[in-house]
Amino acid sequence: MAMAYRKKDIHGKYELGRLVGHGSFAKVYHAKNLQTGESVAIKVVSKDKVIRVGMTEQVKREISVMKKVNHPNIVRIYEVMATKSKIYIAMEYARGGELFTKISKGHLREDVARNYFRQLISAVDFCHSRGVFHRDLKPENLLLDEEGNLKVTDFGLSASSDDSDQSKQDRLFHTACGTPAYVAPEVIGNRGYEGAKADLWSCGVILFVLLAGYLPFQDENIMIMYRKIHKGKFKCPPWFSPESRRILTRMLDPNPSTRITISKLVETAWFKEGNPRNSKKMNEEDDSPQVEGREATSESETLNAFHIISLSKGFDLSPLFEEKRKEKEELRFGTAKPASSVISRLEEVAKAAEFIVKKCESRVRLEGMDCGRKGKLAVEAEMFEMAPPFMVVEVRKDGGDTLEYNQFFSKELRPALQDIIWTAENSMAA
Repeated sequence: MAMAYRKKDIHGKYELGRLVGHGSFAKVYHAKNLQTGESVAIKVVSKDKVIRVGMTEQVKREISVMKKVNHPNIVRIYEVMATKSKIYIAMEYARGGELFTKISKGHLREDVARNYFRQLISAVDFCHSRGVFHRDLKPENLLLDEEGNLKVTDFGLSASSDDSDQSKQDRLFHTACGTPAYVAPEVIGNRGYEGAKADLWSCGVILFVLLAGYLPFQDENIMIMYRKIHKGKFKCPPWFSPESRRILTRMLDPNPSTRITISKLVETAWFKEGNPRNSKKMNEEDDSPQVEGREATSESETLNAFHIISLSKGFDLSPLFEEKRKEKEELRFGTAKPASSVISRLEEVAKAAEFIVKKCESRVRLEGMDCGRKGKLAVEAEMFEMAPPFMVVEVRKDGGDTLEYNQFFSKELRPALQDIIWTAENSMAA
């Protein structure tokens, strides 16, 4: 007889169902969106436990990174909600479970393994183009949706190109992290490493596991296993094709300077063989709405629970999330200043950055004159009147590369707007 579970309503939006996974400070439940009837995963995090075990940074990082990387092969985060004691993270539900479960039953056919591998590389390449490095890639962090498409998850150990962990002198990361059997030799060696090259090593280990059904470097004694990793010596089983052996040799090169890059990997005949099931191009961003099942709504509904909660004294999440807001691709904030003050401030930013300004009623558009990685960077600000004198301003990328936008946002835009953003403290002071 199946065990019954108690259903719980969250903020009138989700019905919490069965437990599908758990960790030291969080539990993941299957849930139903009460508005659309669709399945989601809800990660429930205990604020007290997060603070007590010193995992605040990991939770902040996971949320901010997942909001930053929209890709068909990355688990999508829909919204963040909270009470005084819990944080609820609504995410895409991967009905197919972990890829690890498939591997535990035996190795995969080469064409099947290649399909999963292509999707993994597409997701990782996209993350790298956004300055995000996963640093804990392994089959347990690769999920499958109901159609069998791969979804990368668990960005708790990830890092960004502007992370404080990255040395300003050598631009290398120095924090050793990840799962031992999948970690690159330069990470173990504690001599600094490039996030992209370390991730690609882990992808190589995953490819070997998909094809073989076991790890390329393994030993009960972890120090012996580390020595094997440092030497980069592994033995392929007889069923590996010559092409897959060559790919693995180039990916599992212990010298990061000669290790194959993603740009060269995707041009190999083995990688291109067959037709990819995923129609999305490599490194393509998914611009579809982040909130599951949401149709075009009224202006006031663009403020989801996370943004409303962040303005509430009783549900203040700023100790957990404020530092990472700069990494989002959009900013919503409240202000008691008139629209003319906001527009004047944006015009000052545009002038300093040599951007062109275009105004139309309640919208202001800033456009750069130089072409970047994906054309000219464009930023749009739209103002919504709420209850006078309160107004909500939404600033978002309207063109160009997201990484370039994030840099402009953190260095130019956010500092210029900081003193006009409404907070509970300055409203009390007034």
